[in-house]
Amino acid sequence: MPDTRNRVEVMHGVNLDQLGRRAAEHYGDLTFTQLEVAISAAADELGLITRFFQTNHEGEFVEHLHGLDGLADAVLLNPGAWTHYSYAIRDALELAALPAVEVHLSDVEAREEFRRHSVLSDLCVGRVAGKGPDGYREALTRLGEELGDG
Repeated sequence: MPDTRNRVEVMHGVNLDQLGRRAAEHYGDLTFTQLEVAISAAADELGLITRFFQTNHEGEFVEHLHGLDGLADAVLLNPGAWTHYSYAIRDALELAALPAVEVHLSDVEAREEFRRHSVLSDLCVGRVAGKGPDGYREALTRLGEELGDG
């Protein structure tokens, strides 16, 4: 078995499955399925293998992070609103001990004050916000660099 570290778990949180119904000025007009297809294509180009997970239940998100040992080499996560207050997800991300990049479709810095704070960012090797679907490619590139150094 090759000693390649290239498995990226893509984790989407609360309300991300509603893309296409959410405010296009913040989230664009792609559906959730179209977003995952675009992420998968970008990962393929970068030589990364992606696996996807989405839930609207915080405990399931935490449990999924707990179960990544041996299944993923890195995490690309968009926890949605949980980014701003979920210390349970923060603790689970810390336990996962994997390189992670936090991604947001919208420009959280230009939105409501509460969206400007992340309880996760100091555990991540990068944070990308406000670049729409292209932000995922940037995040994957960053994770590829991180994994290449391993």
